[in-house]
Amino acid sequence: MITTLAVFWPVKDHEFINFDDTEYVTENVHVRGGITLKGVTWAFTTFHAGNWHPLTWLSHMLDVQFFGLKAGWHHLMNLLFHIANTLLLFLVLHRMTKALWQSAFVAALFALHPLHVESVAWVAERKDVLSTFFWMLTMGAYVFYVEKPETRRYVLTLFFFALGLMAKPMLVTLPFVLLLLDYWPLKRLQYGTTDPKNPAEDISPSASLKQKRKSKKPHIVREKAEAKKPTASPYQWSLIRPLLWEKLPFFILRD
Repeated sequence: MITTLAVFWPVKDHEFINFDDTEYVTENVHVRGGITLKGVTWAFTTFHAGNWHPLTWLSHMLDVQFFGLKAGWHHLMNLLFHIANTLLLFLVLHRMTKALWQSAFVAALFALHPLHVESVAWVAERKDVLSTFFWMLTMGAYVFYVEKPETRRYVLTLFFFALGLMAKPMLVTLPFVLLLLDYWPLKRLQYGTTDPKNPAEDISPSASLKQKRKSKKPHIVREKAEAKKPTASPYQWSLIRPLLWEKLPFFILRD
């Protein structure tokens, strides 16, 4: 954390730039007014700058509310989110793998990678660090849910995911990452690892894939029919598929 702060600390002396910072902050009358009822309404109803990301607009409004148009503070808020994201990544990785030093190495690589310079040093990229914050919270909540499957924990995961979408629509890809986590390190893509009594399990990222695997191996299904129940049905998958596949081009093009 100290190294990340030291590397990015010079951003406090940076100014706004004339590429997108004008649209997002300096020449945006809604943002310049800080937190107002009119501004909040605008944030949730506009596609200004080619995106629907109300939480990103609200975060810029909060910056103006507290710091005015002092660019250094806006940059430092980006840095604060980046540090929080790094810490969350480490905690989630360590919780999943129990590998302390490997998790620390990945988190350090994430913190200091040059690709993150733009996100921290460019005020208009608040949507990137803010959406990453909710991405990490969603992963953490999902791991929390996997450890003890309960509806309230699943709802918490969906809540953070929804907030992430309101920060940057590109988080529509997150369910596919959760599917990868189900394979490793959570190791949920195995027969008999879900609870058929838990309704949240029926729409987990791995449930439909396990159902597909079973359909390709009918002899395995017959052998396990008495001991195991299917974790997802084609009907349940048909409810989820439009959310993930048919809307994906829209979010990619809007981003």
